Amino acid sequence: MKWKQVVNSTLEGVTGYAIKRVRLPPKPLPPLPPRMPDDMIRGPVDAAADRLLREPVFLLASVRSGSTLLRVMLNSHSHLHAPHETHFRRMTVNLPTDPLQQALTALGHTHSDVEHILWDRMLHRELLRSGKKILVEKTPSNVFAWKRISTCWPDARFVFLIRHPLSIATSWHEADPEARPMEEAIPHALRYATYLEEARQKVGGLTVTYERLTSNPEAELRAICDRLGVPWEPGILRYGDHDHGTFVKGIGDWRDKIQTGTVQPGRELPEPDEVPEEMREMCAKWGYL
Repeated sequence: MKWKQVVNSTLEGVTGYAIKRVRLPPKPLPPLPPRMPDDMIRGPVDAAADRLLREPVFLLASVRSGSTLLRVMLNSHSHLHAPHETHFRRMTVNLPTDPLQQALTALGHTHSDVEHILWDRMLHRELLRSGKKILVEKTPSNVFAWKRISTCWPDARFVFLIRHPLSIATSWHEADPEARPMEEAIPHALRYATYLEEARQKVGGLTVTYERLTSNPEAELRAICDRLGVPWEPGILRYGDHDHGTFVKGIGDWRDKIQTGTVQPGRELPEPDEVPEEMREMCAKWGYL
């Protein structure tokens, strides 16, 4: 039992009262700016002029699947810059006036073209400031935008990180049991898994498993280095020896395990009979059943 539960249980036994967190309703997102007429999501019209990033790497993974662990190990490589989650795809541009839209149309841009240029410039700036050669971006919600990402950067490379779907759901639930009951955690994990599997089938790339990453990290990391064309560096196993910025909730994992600076053992795999019926097909596809 966690210490908070022990304190609450003791308090309730002595006073008859328990402490419960009051949850405010989620703040509604502001409305998106209107889109230009006839907007079209497409690749760069002029690759040399429209894109600065070359062969960016996108680590596609569900929440609670070890993506921060993999990020900091890759970021420990002298050629790879893997920043915290940038959430870049949430960046939009506001083109509010008719003359501005008319000018952009005359220049051959759609609304999405301008957003793609913004995304590319922001990530390229991040790479330049690192002094490294290859950018690795790992925001989990990117799994829902893999089509647009692969359209924006036709030369993008992908690494897929998978974990037992029930372990993902359990980990997400345990992070906040009251707000994330298992009946919500299971479809939440499946939604990520479904998009991730679609991307694996459509764009291809290297698949890494969380379970092997925590049990034999060197083998998984050597495979990634080979795929990305960078030399093997043993120091990436000791990610705690390097600066990765502050571990902060909202832009990556921030819990005790990741802050140890070393790879920690993963949880035991669920038994086959523990897997809910709705998860069994995905578990089979990923080799867990």
